[in-house]
Amino acid sequence: MGGRGDSADARRPRHADAIYGTIITASVLASAGDELGTWPLCVAVLITLAVYWVADVYAELLAGQLQQHQLPTWPRVRHALARAWPMVGASFSPLIVLILAWLAGGSAYAAATAALVEAMVILVVYAWSAARAADLHGVRMLLVTGSATALGVLMVVLKNVVLVHLH
Repeated sequence: MGGRGDSADARRPRHADAIYGTIITASVLASAGDELGTWPLCVAVLITLAVYWVADVYAELLAGQLQQHQLPTWPRVRHALARAWPMVGASFSPLIVLILAWLAGGSAYAAATAALVEAMVILVVYAWSAARAADLHGVRMLLVTGSATALGVLMVVLKNVVLVHLH
């Protein structure tokens, strides 16, 4: 495969896919969370992620085809789909929060906000984990983790303030 899947790295988890999936999930929740009911929002998140997942794998396989001058085999396609699955799987935790918040009596809007907060917490945990893996401490750790927190706050603000006033 091209690019990301060429070496021993091909067996390592692709955290970028899960992070990207979490960002896409948060984006759909932020942009459609006040427009859609709970079930249509779940479907919108999953369909959006499925499109990105297939597009990501297609791009990876096409790039590999350009580099290796041969069509990918079916086992290679299945492997690429499985390796990129964390992009879709990243939505499961926020979607569970969405459904549970709605079942607990929250409005669709409140449930979408809870799910968005869950996605942001996940992004902050990823940033904190990356900072720890890079052996960062003190201010540098705070800057890396704070950047993810700022992204989360920005998305919540966009959902709850800007989008509401634009409608």
